[in-house]
Amino acid sequence: MSGSLQPNGTGGGGGRGDEDRRRLRRDIGAVSLLFTSLGSIIGSGWLLAASTSSRTAGPAVLIAWVVGSLALIVLALIHGELGGAYPVAGGLSRFPHYAYGSLAGFAFGWMAWLGSVAIAPAEVLAMLTLFSTIVPGLTTSAMVLTPIGVVISVLLMAVFTVVNAVGVRWMSRANTAATWWKLAIPVLTVFVLIAVSFHPANLVARGGFAPFGPAAVLLSLGTGVIFALGGFEQAVQLAGESRNARRNVPIAAIGATALGAVVYILLQVAFILALRPGDLSRGWAFAGFDIQGFAGPFPALALALGLPWLAVLLFSDAFISPGGTALLYTAGSARLAFGLSRNGSIPGVWQRLSLRGVPLVGLLTSFVVGIVLFLPFPSWTAIIGLITSAMVMAYAAAPLALAALRRQQPERPRPYRTPAAELLAPLGFAIANLIVYWTGWNTVWKLDLLVAVGFVVLALTRVTGTGGSRLRLDWRPSLWLWPWLAGLAVLSYVGPAPFGVRGWIPFGPDVLVVAAFSVGIYLLALRVRLTPEQVDTYVGSLTAGGLEAAADEDAPAPGSLPVTAPR
Repeated sequence: MSGSLQPNGTGGGGGRGDEDRRRLRRDIGAVSLLFTSLGSIIGSGWLLAASTSSRTAGPAVLIAWVVGSLALIVLALIHGELGGAYPVAGGLSRFPHYAYGSLAGFAFGWMAWLGSVAIAPAEVLAMLTLFSTIVPGLTTSAMVLTPIGVVISVLLMAVFTVVNAVGVRWMSRANTAATWWKLAIPVLTVFVLIAVSFHPANLVARGGFAPFGPAAVLLSLGTGVIFALGGFEQAVQLAGESRNARRNVPIAAIGATALGAVVYILLQVAFILALRPGDLSRGWAFAGFDIQGFAGPFPALALALGLPWLAVLLFSDAFISPGGTALLYTAGSARLAFGLSRNGSIPGVWQRLSLRGVPLVGLLTSFVVGIVLFLPFPSWTAIIGLITSAMVMAYAAAPLALAALRRQQPERPRPYRTPAAELLAPLGFAIANLIVYWTGWNTVWKLDLLVAVGFVVLALTRVTGTGGSRLRLDWRPSLWLWPWLAGLAVLSYVGPAPFGVRGWIPFGPDVLVVAAFSVGIYLLALRVRLTPEQVDTYVGSLTAGGLEAAADEDAPAPGSLPVTAPR
């Protein structure tokens, strides 16, 4: 399939042969796409979240895993329909753009990019934290990177960037192989730990089932649970490079979320039940991390139970699981930048593809920003709150976009349709807002500040004319965006501890207040959405650019998709 390439899409000369090769390539099959999401879900979270979450909520964290799993499944159901109906690269930045215009598309795309670009450094931090007990000098006693740890982190980030630069086919193949391992080792760990060390009394030990109270259960959602369970969106981000994306994207997003939820709940059960009574001598606030002085709870527990062979496997997985997830999110953040550029929100240079069909500028940007993030967030626990809040705020766009696009383009083919969408869409939006609220004021205000920085980037893009030549700001369709951002910040500030500062709203009723606020914003957004004609203009540009042309093809040979100027 041929098509002309605009200057901001090619990055310069190289002849017609080079132009034909600078395309997004549909090289990812059904299993590989499923494994991109599953590989993103099973990363450092399985190695660390069971312990960090237990330290926050005790055995009652099991409730958080169930609640978090149901919440993510609802959001995956919604994203599955959007990804199948609009199979484009960087979908989280594209869907709100189609439904609500450029300002909303940029805001959510920017939040998704912030969350995605921070995950690779988070996985590297987890990797070095786990290895620090057998390779001294990587982190301090507070699990903060040392200078040598920073150097190694930069080198690892460079490796992930280079592997992605080779091409999406090689990246997906490497991830598929790694994900089989990443799935097998946690499952093996669950069965071995339960078989060797089974202490049901741990469920009520040291303060009972909920030693820190119900608020701690909700707080644990933002201190590891949602971070661990998240990742289904990678199939949506790479939809523009998947064969038969209309079929494969919903299967990958929903299937990976369900599989990941089962694995994580079983891991949490195994961790709680396998702890020996002495491991809880100082209470749940110290559970897991200080077994024999090891940073990694599962390897330490294996050694304490006389299972050195399992500890070796777990330490080897301490490189494979976080490394595989970092590899995927390096790819995903580059596609989000590509999507923002396609929208015209950031300069066209981020649309430039290499001869291997890779958004190389986006990869390099992710590499540089990832390194910078090691400075304000030098430890794993310091960065996951921001990632959780940013990614869930980005997830919040999908319920709004689903409700709007069903009304704006009812005739559009939707191979998969979200069941009970009129109910799940407002529910999904409320769920996303509640999770952001539960990450706490200290995270929400920082994220709002970063969103403000994003709008400065958008303003500079518009003033300098380096974005889309026909970029409209679409003020009216984004009228709901400003009270939403401000309202979440205010609610977070006035809420009760441990989420808020002032405590003007008591715990319990605060959930109802956030839910009512969410419904109000949802109804306002539907009222001011783009007209069907405006949506046709935005969505029609991707049809004209050929970005959907291969979406329904399931031929063994991958298709090639030209990149055209954004509209």
